[in-house]
Amino acid sequence: MSFQVYRDGWGIPHLRADSPYELAYAQGHTTALDRAWQIEVERHRAQGSTAAFLGAQAVGWDRFARRARLADTARRCLGALDADTNAWLAAYADGVTAGLAEGARRSPEFGRVGLAPGRWRPWTPLAVWLSAHILFTGFPTKLWRDEVARHLGEEAAGLFAADGPGTPGSNGWLVPGDRTATGAPLLAGDPHRFIEAPGVYQQIRLACPEYDAVGLAVPGVPGLPHFGHTGRVAWAVTNAMADCQDLYRERLRRRGTGVQALGPDGWRPAAAHVETIEVAGAAPVAVEVVETDRGPLVAGDPDSGTGLSLRHPPRAYADLGFAALPALLRARTVADVDRALESWIEPVNVVQAADADGGLLHRVAGRVPLRSRRARLRPVPAWEPGHAWRGWHDPLPRAEVDGVAVMANARGTAGPLGVEFAPPHRERRIRRLLAESATWSGKGMAAIHTDTCLPSAAALLDLVAGLPEGPGLSADPGLSAEARRLRERLLGWDRRMDADSREATAYAAVRSAVVRRVASLPSLTGLADLPSSADPAAGSGYPDVFAPWLALVPRVAFALEPLLTTRHVPGLDRPETVRAALEEVAAVHRSLPPWGEVHRLAPWQALPAEEAPDWPGVAGDHDCVLSAMSVPGVTDRCPRGPAARYVWDLARREDSLWVVPLGASGVPGDAHYRDQLALWLRGELIPVVTDWDELTEETP
Repeated sequence: MSFQVYRDGWGIPHLRADSPYELAYAQGHTTALDRAWQIEVERHRAQGSTAAFLGAQAVGWDRFARRARLADTARRCLGALDADTNAWLAAYADGVTAGLAEGARRSPEFGRVGLAPGRWRPWTPLAVWLSAHILFTGFPTKLWRDEVARHLGEEAAGLFAADGPGTPGSNGWLVPGDRTATGAPLLAGDPHRFIEAPGVYQQIRLACPEYDAVGLAVPGVPGLPHFGHTGRVAWAVTNAMADCQDLYRERLRRRGTGVQALGPDGWRPAAAHVETIEVAGAAPVAVEVVETDRGPLVAGDPDSGTGLSLRHPPRAYADLGFAALPALLRARTVADVDRALESWIEPVNVVQAADADGGLLHRVAGRVPLRSRRARLRPVPAWEPGHAWRGWHDPLPRAEVDGVAVMANARGTAGPLGVEFAPPHRERRIRRLLAESATWSGKGMAAIHTDTCLPSAAALLDLVAGLPEGPGLSADPGLSAEARRLRERLLGWDRRMDADSREATAYAAVRSAVVRRVASLPSLTGLADLPSSADPAAGSGYPDVFAPWLALVPRVAFALEPLLTTRHVPGLDRPETVRAALEEVAAVHRSLPPWGEVHRLAPWQALPAEEAPDWPGVAGDHDCVLSAMSVPGVTDRCPRGPAARYVWDLARREDSLWVVPLGASGVPGDAHYRDQLALWLRGELIPVVTDWDELTEETP
């Protein structure tokens, strides 16, 4: 394979080749050099084999990946693809394999755990994609609703509805040409994911005679699935928050050497076999993999007689929609993007696109099954008729772009397809900011990316304002002197989660205290220990990987606004809870540090560094446009936030801008491992270089 690799001053790869297949090989090869450890971890995660080098702490994920049949689903999806896409994926996989030995030599993690690089197959990128997105829509939330209904009654099933800590989100906005300085559209935004080291997005350019595209790739997957600009057209996505995965409660039994599952038509054979998870430093773990007519069993087992099966489109219909990926790279107009996305399956996204001729697109892309309302909300009995899938939502929703278009995971264009959505704060705030100008430029978008206003603070602060102030102002003795001073600070706060704000820290401390007090209510006791329960027949005994969706304190934290305003929580005295939280914080925290000192970045690493880095503090909060999440009541640290920022300019692609939290390289110690971090923290963006003469060619 013949190709050329160029780098800009930030180490971002710009690749040239004579055909799309050679270019796919080049993308795979370059990714293997820059991100060898990262993509090999992802390959092993998809195969359920990470415990072999990461040890016992990785067994939970490996067990889930094998039981969910991620690798087998990827193989099925590959087999259903057209020959051209299949060859394109094979070229990428060959490029990865060819580059891994050198990439592993550069990456110290391989030596630390004794891991040798493996071989990539054409189906491996599909498996990596499945592994990264199988929990994307948060199907364990259906178990949470079931548990809430079991403990608090059917009417309470939606009590904690919110976009919780396990659900990725994003901001995105499209500004038409009549509201920009150039007269051409702008696309901008930032995907919100768990911050990882190395980062989850890879800045890259892919050029061959057929197309020339820049964008954010997912390491281990060819093309530019989420964010790209081909010079004439650009696209971007956010999570549509659609519900496209179902859980079925299964009744199981062994008969001879086989397993049977009870369906609407009686007992039917279920596929079953045993796999072995190798564990570094411990004995191997045997896993029975069972699949019913609904889907693979992800909890329970035949010996207990019960289980939970998962049904999702890629497994049910052997299609992920990867034929869309090379088609996107060839797109020249929004009509091309629209056609390409007709074949997209999962995850379901809200898509925005714009082209140089002023064409605009705002639609949902993906596959959402039609089925019973109960199946959308809760696990359903597999043996009851009426819960089978009966086709798809078709056509999927789309919207005319009238003025600016904003996508921020709120109930809107994708409303008919989902159950729980993000509060409308981010979307409303972005619209308000965009309304302040009719001559937007790419550089001006940074002010929107980094906005720290926290509208959701109103619910708690209104209760703080209603508390008795103390002697002389009320017959009630009211608050202590320390609590009164804290109250005054909070009520005088500008409601911005700025890194240098001590009032933001005070608000966060009071909020956490309120969350913990709500979670400790006697009425909620039964919801406090679900992940560690071990009674599958009662609907518990859930896999460890479901824990983020089944933990009470985070659930309270992310639903706090409605819990303090409109929703009934048994036993909750809102004013008294807030008063007690205010007194608690006032008594313990006489001097609070700036928000950035406690709200520090906490990236996920498959193998933590031998010397833990001193990660910097960040501004923002979950409901800010600068959505840098903490988990109130648990930690002020920031595990999730903008995993990239982008501005796609349709007037001149070279005026486009981007940045990632760390850097282009995934190799610790490399000059480009963390060189974008300071810019990302300040909300600055770097230019997308498109002039080949401004790049440096790498020599083999």
